[in-house]
Amino acid sequence: MDTPGGSYTPPPPPPPSATDVAPPPPPAGGGAAPNSDRTLYLILSYLGLLSLIPLLTKKDDPEIQWHAKNGITLLGAAICWGICQVILGFVPVLGCAVHLLGCAAWIGFLILTVFCIVKAIQGERFRIPVVTDLAEKIVL
Repeated sequence: MDTPGGSYTPPPPPPPSATDVAPPPPPAGGGAAPNSDRTLYLILSYLGLLSLIPLLTKKDDPEIQWHAKNGITLLGAAICWGICQVILGFVPVLGCAVHLLGCAAWIGFLILTVFCIVKAIQGERFRIPVVTDLAEKIVL
């Protein structure tokens, strides 16, 4: 459009749409989440002897300590069950039943371990009836 002065002024640009907006820049520090080491320690808390790592290194975090104590006590319960299974396995008639029950118990320990890891990552505490009571008595 021509104006009285003979110059052309373009109309203002339309406002940016949602698709024109640039995504936010990635976080500094390589994009790692700030709680990634905490999540790692919570997972290690339930992985057998690896639960000693958070138990001995993260003494300042009571949540990680609770899960590590619970994990080490769960490992102790699994070891006790294994010893009982071996001893009772030598009884002639009872041996087969103990071994069948033992397979179910080990699957149960595995499911319980995965469930505890998931609950720990979600920030929850799952109380295992006898195991957690024993774990709370551990003093380091």
